[in-house]
Amino acid sequence: MPLTILHYPSPRGEARLAAIIGRRLDFRKKDLQAVERILAEVRREGDAALVRYTRRFDAPELGAADLRVSAAELEAAGGQVSRAFKTSLQRAAAQIEAFHRQQVRPSWMDARRPGVFLGQLVHPVDAAGVYVPGGQGGRTPLVSSVLMGAIPARIAGVGRIVMATPPSADGRVNPHLLAAARLAGVQEVYRVGSAWAIAALAYGTPSIPRVDVIVGPGNLYVTLAKKLVAGTVGIDMLAGPSEILIVADGSADPALVAADMLSQAEHDPLASAILLTDHEPLARQVTRELEVQLARLTRAAIAGESLRRFGALMVVPDLATAVDLANRIAPEHLELLVAAPMDLVGRIRHAGAVFLGPYTPEPVGDYLAGPNHVLPTAGTARFASALSVDHFVKKTSLLRYTREALEREAVHVIRLAEIEGLDAHAQAVRRRLGKQPDAVRQPSRRRG
Repeated sequence: MPLTILHYPSPRGEARLAAIIGRRLDFRKKDLQAVERILAEVRREGDAALVRYTRRFDAPELGAADLRVSAAELEAAGGQVSRAFKTSLQRAAAQIEAFHRQQVRPSWMDARRPGVFLGQLVHPVDAAGVYVPGGQGGRTPLVSSVLMGAIPARIAGVGRIVMATPPSADGRVNPHLLAAARLAGVQEVYRVGSAWAIAALAYGTPSIPRVDVIVGPGNLYVTLAKKLVAGTVGIDMLAGPSEILIVADGSADPALVAADMLSQAEHDPLASAILLTDHEPLARQVTRELEVQLARLTRAAIAGESLRRFGALMVVPDLATAVDLANRIAPEHLELLVAAPMDLVGRIRHAGAVFLGPYTPEPVGDYLAGPNHVLPTAGTARFASALSVDHFVKKTSLLRYTREALEREAVHVIRLAEIEGLDAHAQAVRRRLGKQPDAVRQPSRRRG
């Protein structure tokens, strides 16, 4: 079913954009209640609940002693994957590591104000959990998710990095996932998935000690579980369906535009793929390309449903309007398929990642360019950022005053404390200064 070409501004164009922008994490009350029940059972029963759910949904024969992948199995995985895969994996890991090393920020100290010493300590969390979806019962191992979650944690200095992933029906974890985990610095791998995995990582069980931060994508149950445990542990974000927005001019190749739209539409019926262009002939060519290319996809039904529900081909008056709309939508992936993409970059304020020019398709970012592919979705790029080293560290402030420095600033501290009605705060300062009323004398209050 071809997409209808819309124009913006127009009532139909605005209605379509509003429907796409209004797309949020959609769940039923019974889904939330089911996840709440799972979390409660894991918290109460520990490993017994993990085994029960894993046997029911993933591996019927798995026992409590099998939850953790053995060191021997981890080591053996390297011999079960091809040399070509290892080469690609190593290249991806090296480039992801190089990018994320630029994010490391040291502790700092500042003594420029006389008698005052301030600073910030930057420390990694003690333990991080990386959740990796199973991918069709382990048949499509999401190795990129392992790298994107574990490598920033290792660079941050996290001492214990664990991975949870659902096993296949025979209880195994795909060796490609294990090889990726070993390379990325994961020390522990557990055969457990869905909401019960998130519960185990958040609360801990006899077999799976709790962690401090949980990252990684997952299905609705995983996302709801992360939502519910946030605050007990840190999380990266609540990821929704994938999305791509392409800004293109007359220089763009319609076949490439269509291919890139479909690269996201095939993820999920709720995924979104949008083209904004100032060149109507391009839009007409893209709609034809979408029909041709869609028919050849193995996931044509999923991609077609995605385009029907949340796709758009929209003609705008100019590229400035396209950029304004892109900022309004705040997409996960933004491609600039224009003759001079750098001319537009400075105007982009809200996007998870920006891909510049015809030779930078979104899948390059998914796998090995270097930036993290765990990105904010559903408009949350207005306030959220990609998964990074910062998700695995916390910052502690340092403060030290001499008596002289406190005397200089006491009057202001006391005044602000009294305005807030917090007398004990003011007293904590007065008592340190003893009988020095001049240093803390309050200004007279005028009547009127």
